Amino acid sequence: MVHAVIRGSVVREVVENVPWRALGGGGALSVFPLWAWIGFTALIVGLLVLDLLVFARGEREISFRRASVLSAFWIGLALIFGVAVFLVAGPERGGEYFTGYIVEKSLSVDNVFVFALIFSYFAVPARYQYRVLLWGIVGALVLRGFFIAIGAELLERYGWMVYVFGAFLIYTGIRMALHRDTEVHPERNPILRLVRRLVPMTEDFRGDRFFVRHAGKLMATPLFAVIIMVGTTDVVFAVDSIPAIFSITSSVFVVWTTNAFAVLGLRPLYFMLAGMIERFVYLSLGLSVVLVFVGAKFFYSGIFDAKVPIWVSLPFIATVVTVSIAASLYKTRGGGSP
Repeated sequence: MVHAVIRGSVVREVVENVPWRALGGGGALSVFPLWAWIGFTALIVGLLVLDLLVFARGEREISFRRASVLSAFWIGLALIFGVAVFLVAGPERGGEYFTGYIVEKSLSVDNVFVFALIFSYFAVPARYQYRVLLWGIVGALVLRGFFIAIGAELLERYGWMVYVFGAFLIYTGIRMALHRDTEVHPERNPILRLVRRLVPMTEDFRGDRFFVRHAGKLMATPLFAVIIMVGTTDVVFAVDSIPAIFSITSSVFVVWTTNAFAVLGLRPLYFMLAGMIERFVYLSLGLSVVLVFVGAKFFYSGIFDAKVPIWVSLPFIATVVTVSIAASLYKTRGGGSP
């Protein structure tokens, strides 16, 4: 039953050095070779190091224009990678990649609003936000990778998990449609509370540093607390996106790469949309439809032991997201509100 959703554990997919050309069929048994994992990881690490050493140095605010260029870079890189998957691994895997990326990218817009709330709560100066987001997202990538591995193993070991994931996504979609307001309460974050209890922390910011020596004692600054909040909150909001993409593809590689590109594009996306996030009044409604749809796909695959064709999923999800964004911008043109 679960074979239609996912076959092969994370371990098998990572270590089996299957020739890349063998992926052309795009079937459920297809796995990505070890060198594909290593190459992608090296690419991401290299770009992050470049960002840390070049773009994130010093204290400066990110302009809308610069954020737009960086956002276009990450989206372009994700699309180029998707074309490579399409050409080498076959149309089915390529379609799964693009569908998954659209879902992850769309759901990540919620994170932009959350980041804005976190920065407002901690009163983080704009000139420090880019660097904080960079380190917070590095932590979020690690945590997402951990939960992706857990999700893959659960689906492989327990066939009934497809119904659990499906029910959760449908519930989340309905809840999102009924309750569109996002609330963040940093003071209730258990990990942040634990860190504050274990790590001495200064009362004020000390430039863009995360740790300082004060009276001979190593202490964290509030920026370190913000990093903890960004990383852990991203994972909380990824609880729906990770099961969602597993309803689209059985490939852990596709799940990981689409998640990685969506997360890496969050920083410039934040600086682009933070000031206009309230204009997307219908996006939550559109995303709720997407979540209910992908949740229903889990039930379909479990009951009928078959997958909803990717040529059905991709146009449907792309249309719903596009219409919800276009309707939002049209509704709020000229400063209007719903």
